[in-house]
Amino acid sequence: MSFSPSPGPRSGPRRRSLFASAAGAALLVGCSGGSDSGGTGADPSAADRARARAARDSEELAERYAAVIAAHPGLAERLRPLRAEVVRHAEAFGAVRAASPKASVSVSPSVSARAAGPADDSGAVPAAEKDALALLAGAERKLADRRAGVLLEVPGESARLFASVAAAGAAHVYLLSADGG
Repeated sequence: MSFSPSPGPRSGPRRRSLFASAAGAALLVGCSGGSDSGGTGADPSAADRARARAARDSEELAERYAAVIAAHPGLAERLRPLRAEVVRHAEAFGAVRAASPKASVSVSPSVSARAAGPADDSGAVPAAEKDALALLAGAERKLADRRAGVLLEVPGESARLFASVAAAGAAHVYLLSADGG
């Protein structure tokens, strides 16, 4: 007699928890201090430039989160932990200033998530919560892809940091895209 899995609702929360936990574990490993000795032989200035850009990118993303939270207070509970992690990423990359939790907000009913994709620097937050979440997910996806692309350009410990933050960004995309968070 064979047992088949019973049909039922998908195990979304367990999958989300597992995915977020895996990303968090990778983040802890990647954020540990250490030297960049060994690795691909990239010159230190290239690694420093990559880290500085990643720090700026994380600060800008944290500001985008703050703008969405200010425009859509109902999303605050869902977004604050993700924003806090983005701020920690900026610090791990060497950011000097922490991104301010307050941001000037411009809510635009005509801005959709597609029109205001991750490259949109207007600061406008879509009026619909769903579109605002899609905007954040797009920005997270773009950064995760960029950070994954840097892996071959940076040595040892920096590569681990980029990999873990890219994984965390991918987890954020999933959490922002999932219904009900």
